[in-house]
Amino acid sequence: MTSLKDRHVSSLRRGVVELAVLCLLDSSPRYGQQIVEDLAEVPGLDISSGTLYPLVSRMLKDGLISSRWQESPVGPPRKYYSLTSAGSETLLSMSRTWQEIRRGLDSLLKEGA
Repeated sequence: MTSLKDRHVSSLRRGVVELAVLCLLDSSPRYGQQIVEDLAEVPGLDISSGTLYPLVSRMLKDGLISSRWQESPVGPPRKYYSLTSAGSETLLSMSRTWQEIRRGLDSLLKEGA
């Protein structure tokens, strides 16, 4: 059974994973497993492929990212994801919103401490 703490953590993370993926793709195109591995290196953002691929599908449908197949030096071809211009605009908007939320929460947490 999932604890209350685990559900809270999951809810918070779910809200920021899309922003994190957009940030990664802003720096360079990546294939799915690479995104999972890169997020695993960021404290609190470790996700599974089962979490990533539905998100990527929605982002493709929304026009935030595009995909292309590319040959791999080891193994089968890989599908690489890139940010579209709409994705770049969304990243900028989400980043600004995140900064506002973070400042507000930091202020509240400081007052409570």
